[in-house]
Amino acid sequence: MATPSPDLILELMEGFRRSQAMFATLALGVFDHLKGRPADAKSLADGTGTEPEALERLLDACVGLGLLAKKSGAYSNLPIADVYLCVSSPETLAGYALYSHRALYALWGHLEDAVREGSARWKQTFGFDGSLFSHFFRTDEARRNFLMGMHGFGLLSSPRVLQAFDLSRFKCLVDLGGGTGQLAIAACRLHPALGAVVFDLAPALEIAREYVGQAGLAGRIELRAGDFFVDPFPEADLYALGRILHDWSETKVRTLLAKAFHALPAGGGILVAERLLEEDKASPLPALLQSLNMLVCTEGKERTLGEYSGLLHEAGFTEVQGKRTGGPLDAVLGLKGW
Repeated sequence: MATPSPDLILELMEGFRRSQAMFATLALGVFDHLKGRPADAKSLADGTGTEPEALERLLDACVGLGLLAKKSGAYSNLPIADVYLCVSSPETLAGYALYSHRALYALWGHLEDAVREGSARWKQTFGFDGSLFSHFFRTDEARRNFLMGMHGFGLLSSPRVLQAFDLSRFKCLVDLGGGTGQLAIAACRLHPALGAVVFDLAPALEIAREYVGQAGLAGRIELRAGDFFVDPFPEADLYALGRILHDWSETKVRTLLAKAFHALPAGGGILVAERLLEEDKASPLPALLQSLNMLVCTEGKERTLGEYSGLLHEAGFTEVQGKRTGGPLDAVLGLKGW
């Protein structure tokens, strides 16, 4: 047997270097400094408070990564950096990248212990008990960065999730844990007769108010504060749970699904947006890695369509469909019988 190539092992060994180069460049504000104005390493170092030669190494690495261009000693953003790594861009993923940089990277450093003990690593990593949400809602800046991260990710995933099924018969959508309101905004744009409610903790709604207003949908999207584990759900014929169920244990998932079922009218539905594992749980890789991510930072996990179907049927939903969207999140629709 021929000796296998070591290329995959070498690539995996060095993978963190690529992400950390991007994260550091983002955290230093380089991409925003370069938006629309090329600059050399010296002027960028002056503007970012960094050492010029060290910054030049980082900038050259970003050229190699395909994030920056370099011409006659001047650096500029490539379009992908302008769109997704500048904080000011409407489609930015900067918030999610910073969340990955400042929290997930550190949590993943304790993956071995998470596997040994089967629990999240917040206490070990940051020295406090509590959930992901208690950490990222500690300060206004932390809350905004986390929610903006979810917003950018949602811009990529929500349109495909909403188009996975014919939702035109529903009149009112409530997005449970709806964050910045991006799914409700996308749904209202897709279905002009639809009304929506973003149901989330009060601090999250401060940011949702900005986006709903900018979208010109304040008259169609209501913002209502509440904790979906504690407070009654707003009335609706369609509930959405986008990147919510994977945060929680089976017991808490059952609680949320049963609560949604009992609040829905006959013929109502529940739309779940998550990464779906294949039934043998051996693929796809993004869902497998996300399930490990849930291990280090929550009490939840990614699931198969069969597992979601079982949970939805157990809650009382009589018809369950699942679709792979080709985007970052897949879609599951459960219907309550007449």
